[in-house]
Amino acid sequence: MIDVNGKVVMISGANRGIGLAIARSLYKAGYSLSLGSRNISSLENLIENSSDDRILNCHFDAMDKSTHTEWVTHTIDKFNKIDCLINNAGIVESVSVEDEEDNEDALDRMWTVNVKAPLSLTRLTLPYLKKSGSGRVVNVASLAGKAVYGSSVGYSMTKFAAVALSHATRHGGWDHGVRCTALCPGYVATDMTSEVESVSIDSMISPDDLAELVRTVISLSNTASIAELIVNCRPDIIA
Repeated sequence: MIDVNGKVVMISGANRGIGLAIARSLYKAGYSLSLGSRNISSLENLIENSSDDRILNCHFDAMDKSTHTEWVTHTIDKFNKIDCLINNAGIVESVSVEDEEDNEDALDRMWTVNVKAPLSLTRLTLPYLKKSGSGRVVNVASLAGKAVYGSSVGYSMTKFAAVALSHATRHGGWDHGVRCTALCPGYVATDMTSEVESVSIDSMISPDDLAELVRTVISLSNTASIAELIVNCRPDIIA
């Protein structure tokens, strides 16, 4: 296990759901946090008994690359280092195989938020992660990035790509101590799944459980790399 004292973690989409659970867990564990959200005011007062010197709230819009650079710059200005990046922000829209071309905008939005933004942040933070010697990246993908259910292909396409990004990042940063994990949960009890009818909210994965897994993964030594972490609330088989 690595020493978390003084380690700095960037978390996108940290204002709710999985991102918020991760932020609270890591703060409690002793990490310093740089939190990103489209609405910076939504990040205020989310962590009880927090100390301002360990938390930085920043504007981050996955659709606006200028905010990616600004977020990294602000993080370095405050903490002078980046040890971990958690690409959590994501969206889901319905795009099926048989959709007409007029649904291309929805697919483009998912590609931008779920794939291109994590790639952008990875590129921007990688020099600092390499300098850390034990840099960590966690990409919150999905079980939909390991198996496709039905004809709703758009979201799965982007999450398969997020898993591919994770493997490429792991290979690219390996010799410098960077380790990357693709977190692939099934249904999680968040706003994103509030309209799901096939699984009850009470039966879904708790964001706090995922936060505990992330905390463990990023604290492992360089000799214990977890490339993919599949978490489910049902007995589905992943081929």
